[in-house]
Amino acid sequence: MSEAASPAPTPAPAKTYYDGCPGCAIERRKESSKGIPYRELSFVGITTFVSSLPITSLFPFLYFMIQDLHVAQREEDIGFYAGFLGASYMVGRAFASIFWGMVADRIGRKPVIALSLLSTIVFNTLFGLSVKYWMAITTRLLLGSLNGFLAPIKAYCIEVCRDEQQALGMSTVNTAWGLGLIIGPAIGGYLAQPAKQYPHIFNDKSTFGRFPYLLPCLCISTLAILALISCIWLPETLHKHTNLQKVVETAEPCTAQEHTESPKKSLLKNWPLMSSIITYSVFSLHDTAYSEIFSLWTVSDRKYGGLSFSSKDVGQVLTVAGACLLVYQLFVYRWLDKILGTINSTRIASALSIPIIAAYPFMTHLSGIRLGVVLYIAAMFKSSLAITRVSGTSLLQNNAVPQGQRGAANGIATTFMSLFKSVAPAGAGIIFSWAQKRQHAAFFPGDQMVFLLLNLTEVFGLILTFKPFLAVPEHYK
Repeated sequence: MSEAASPAPTPAPAKTYYDGCPGCAIERRKESSKGIPYRELSFVGITTFVSSLPITSLFPFLYFMIQDLHVAQREEDIGFYAGFLGASYMVGRAFASIFWGMVADRIGRKPVIALSLLSTIVFNTLFGLSVKYWMAITTRLLLGSLNGFLAPIKAYCIEVCRDEQQALGMSTVNTAWGLGLIIGPAIGGYLAQPAKQYPHIFNDKSTFGRFPYLLPCLCISTLAILALISCIWLPETLHKHTNLQKVVETAEPCTAQEHTESPKKSLLKNWPLMSSIITYSVFSLHDTAYSEIFSLWTVSDRKYGGLSFSSKDVGQVLTVAGACLLVYQLFVYRWLDKILGTINSTRIASALSIPIIAAYPFMTHLSGIRLGVVLYIAAMFKSSLAITRVSGTSLLQNNAVPQGQRGAANGIATTFMSLFKSVAPAGAGIIFSWAQKRQHAAFFPGDQMVFLLLNLTEVFGLILTFKPFLAVPEHYK
């Protein structure tokens, strides 16, 4: 008696590709090669690093720039004007980010990235030439409005990576971004006021003597030119299927993301996306306020509760913190994310930040080598913990939407984040200025109040990472 015929094997799923579509070319590459896309991620890292430099490069010399612009009547009022100048970039970015995200979803990631680098070259240089307060604010406002970089680059780093590599892709963006936010102040601290810092090279009557804040801006603009040139080799990832011929292939199931044409849902009704965006924005507010307060606190006089550092001293601290951040993101974060998971690593990083911030105002009792060791360690740990939170919430956002909405979703995230970040410098400057006038108050005197408010913001962000507020995307269930 013959054996029953075995059932025919289920055919492999057919996948549709379009010849000439850059997105389909990326999908094919991800299916054929399981290796890490080092070339694409290298370009992502370089362009992200350069684009982030102008954001915080002014913080070490912001205090002195306000002095030189002669807009503050009293020394205690400098923090007030510094806050609004620091906020102007974020205000501009807040109004334009959704637009640039939608443009990136329509014409591609690469054109928006290139235009953002071009705007950095022009307006960052003009900021260095500012001799009036209104000119400084205007150039920073335009720099933020025309820099739509963050939305397309976050979408891009997800789209060039397989599912199991997405943590590395987002880590690359956040490492380069975080490194730029730290190296930016180092460039500002070392190169601002060159005639005063390096009188044997620059004199007061030279171009850099008459424009004491041009050199750091010109240095960043030069790097932006090199990054803009590198965009020539940056492949597009957006699917463009209009008037293209279909090619149907039979492929084994794989972990690469597939492009599907599905009806687009309202992003504002996507609670996994919106809850992660709000949490991300609260942490961004905290990190921006921390960056400004740290720079103002370290350079302010000890009689006002500061450390009496020079801008060069602040630059050195932030440079070391940046080096630590690079090592952490390249060798530790992926391992941490794999073991603890995206959400748990975010929560733990937020919780560990609280005691570090609480310790800052008490460092004024230290001096010499003890102060240096404690301050450097605190800055290194704080930067590593901050980037862990940002990477985690960014991964949650990008896995809550399909590719066709990823640019717009990151645009919304950037808008929310920029609104929060525009409030942070102005609020931090006002609070810092107010705190310096109450050094002998009975309740949290001086800078203790500033760091207390920073910690309350951190605690609020930590609470938002738990249910029922945070909704987890299906990707993580």
